[in-house]
Amino acid sequence: MSGAEVAHRLGKAARSATSLLEISHPGAAPVADLSRPEHPFLPPLAPDQAPDAGWRAVIEEAERIVAGRHAVFDLGDCHLGDPPEWNRDPLTLRLAPWRAAASIDYRDEREVGNIKYLWEPNRHLHLATLAQAHALTGDEQYARTIRRHLDSWIAQCPVGRGPNWVSSLELGIRLINWSIVWQLLGGRSAAIFATQEGREFRDRWLASIFHHARSIVGNLSRFSSANNHLIGEAAGVYVAASTWPLWPQMRAWGARCRGILERECLQQNASDGGNREQALAYQQFVLDFLVIAGLAARAAGEDFAPAYWQRIEKMIDFIAALTDVAGNVPMIGDADDGFVVRLSRERGFCPFRSLVATGAVLFDRADLAAQAHLASPAPARADTKTRTLLGADASQRLEALRSRARAFVAQRAFAESGYFLLGEGFGTAREVRLLCDAGPLGYLSIAAHGHADALAVLLSIGGHEILIDPGTFAYHTDPQWRRYFRSTRAHNTVVVDDLDQSEQRGSFMWSEHAGARCVELFMRGAAQYFAGEHDGYARLRDPVIHRRGVCFEPHGIEIADTLRCAGAHRICRRWHFPENARVTLQDDGEIRVDAGAVAVAMTPLEPLERAALHSAGTPQEGGWVSRRFGVKIACTSVGWYSRVDGGSSAPLRTRIVWTFRDASPVPLRRVP
Repeated sequence: MSGAEVAHRLGKAARSATSLLEISHPGAAPVADLSRPEHPFLPPLAPDQAPDAGWRAVIEEAERIVAGRHAVFDLGDCHLGDPPEWNRDPLTLRLAPWRAAASIDYRDEREVGNIKYLWEPNRHLHLATLAQAHALTGDEQYARTIRRHLDSWIAQCPVGRGPNWVSSLELGIRLINWSIVWQLLGGRSAAIFATQEGREFRDRWLASIFHHARSIVGNLSRFSSANNHLIGEAAGVYVAASTWPLWPQMRAWGARCRGILERECLQQNASDGGNREQALAYQQFVLDFLVIAGLAARAAGEDFAPAYWQRIEKMIDFIAALTDVAGNVPMIGDADDGFVVRLSRERGFCPFRSLVATGAVLFDRADLAAQAHLASPAPARADTKTRTLLGADASQRLEALRSRARAFVAQRAFAESGYFLLGEGFGTAREVRLLCDAGPLGYLSIAAHGHADALAVLLSIGGHEILIDPGTFAYHTDPQWRRYFRSTRAHNTVVVDDLDQSEQRGSFMWSEHAGARCVELFMRGAAQYFAGEHDGYARLRDPVIHRRGVCFEPHGIEIADTLRCAGAHRICRRWHFPENARVTLQDDGEIRVDAGAVAVAMTPLEPLERAALHSAGTPQEGGWVSRRFGVKIACTSVGWYSRVDGGSSAPLRTRIVWTFRDASPVPLRRVP
């Protein structure tokens, strides 16, 4: 960290220490000027003609919530209480302390339990589901539950006290969901506010909204923490200012945060569309903030500059390009199942596919509509998130775009973000796509959400994942597994001397960053070649530079790993396969992968010292994949072990060939 950041953090810690002896005295919120006009950005919500599976799923989830049943990550049916105990972690059942928020160490499981599980229901994503159900059915039980939850939250979480006032990002997400709830209930003229008790509830809610915005602008993320958190904080305040421009302070805070959003949208996201945190889950997270803030700005008659929307469009293009024909999205970097909103409850809902569909409608893009259509389980309609944000006619607009039958042509080289896509047959049942990673470790000095994955490759054939990124699994808890899933050995690249390319320091910090770059790229028809290198092991006493060349041809792939060094080093090439693939290891090290309709053989072209296959192994061995936060399941990992001895060592080469067992490897809905 820079000297300025160290001084900032020390000052913040000193203020926290002072607050141990103080109780927050925020004072009363100013009286809201309810005569000011509202600017709702959500279209009126009504089911298109007859209720479909998407709306039925929303109503069914709302019924579960009314009954006190909630899903929190892998806890599929937990009871939070009625009303919920907002300061209790539903995983460990630990009740967090009710003292000044600045004095609470949210990373300490002994104090707060698992903070991710505690914060999740406090984002109030579920209240938006209740509001959707109320708008769709008119049933007042959903509005009554919203009021009961909000009133109990305000009572249990007074301003500045407890874990739910610790993180400005959490406050920002809560404000966005409160805005959605407010609009779907009918704004200030909602029936829920019609009685004297209802108006008193409204005033309590508005006071909390004011304090949320004030707390955020007084604690905006800075320096190395100014990543997705800053975007989320600014989006929360800007959406609040657009929804409730009822105080002059709120309007001023909104104007300030609007400027932050315009700046950070361009600064945190590369011109080729990749998010600089090098984590695809955070790309969709950030996109939701940016899109919702943009819709709020348009409704208020103060649209963002064209460059803002152009960057959003490029980010959606990036997601579409990295999605395979079956809808699989690589799990690059951190992922915590975090959402800004949960406006779709359909089985099989994919936030990435939803964003592509939203982008198709927003930008009038037939090719994005076609891409969103390919792997959709219900291609006849837009998902309910898209319809809630863009209107009931979003399905018709999307279908009209699809009828143009324009196939999505993926960009292949994302030089600024550091991703390069080789392959053939994109968007077809014979698709072969190999993604090469030569991007930075992450964003800013701590690179919080990046993984040590320089020069890793990911392979999908015919919509079947073959070589995968195993995901994330944990953040603040399970430190040994947090280290594993971030480590070099958890990625399809080369490990030198059992060390990570970049050095981990804590759960969200790296002290040494591997610098990766593309050094050669050739794409001309069927012949394609990528070469990249990184200097992560240049820190060793005998510095090592890893160069990886990848040659793609229609009949196979060859990977050549060259280690430039002076002395001897232990080398391991790591390969990770999905949980649904049958993987066998031959005596000579050849790996055979049976993925149903696709058979793959991976062969080392030089003799190995040894090869090892692991499934459900230790954090040193691997053999795990995490597709949901807090959940890991057994898969297969293979290590090929070799030694290199200075300048005399030849490249370590890997040959990959595949066979389609039938004419239609995956059932796909084709674009008409």
